[in-house]
Amino acid sequence: MDASVGRAWYRVALVTASVLALDQITKALVRSSIDPGSRHKFLPAIDLVNVRNRGIAFGLFTENATLLTVLTLAALALLLVYFARHTDRALAWLPTGLLLGGALGNIFDRLHRGAVTDFIDVPLWPSFNVADMAITFGVLSLLYVIEQGPPAQNPSSRTARHADP
Repeated sequence: MDASVGRAWYRVALVTASVLALDQITKALVRSSIDPGSRHKFLPAIDLVNVRNRGIAFGLFTENATLLTVLTLAALALLLVYFARHTDRALAWLPTGLLLGGALGNIFDRLHRGAVTDFIDVPLWPSFNVADMAITFGVLSLLYVIEQGPPAQNPSSRTARHADP
């Protein structure tokens, strides 16, 4: 394996593990210090709560957790295939790690607790958690990486291809 490919996979693993650890630690702190359903003022316009979400974002698909988990795992598999084919893209490791860490954090909750713990509450938005933030930023950064197009090629090969005959 090429050293740059190995570094890219290492970065994915590091981001994934960091997101997963931060997500699980914050959820455990919330479960141990905030009673379910109660609300604590944290910052202006941000409350800490302890709510359970049996679905995905905004409480969608609450009735079929098994299907939700299977679809999430399938999406993660496609993400890993995409990353494996594009390890040379600048920053491709970042959205991959964010999405893996966030999705695995919420899957872990669904499998071990029956629901995801959400705890950040802002006005006009459903409660969310660290995993949800990682997924959101992962999608946005993945779109950025995709929009950047293929990696830059060696300048000398580009000149040779576009040289006048």
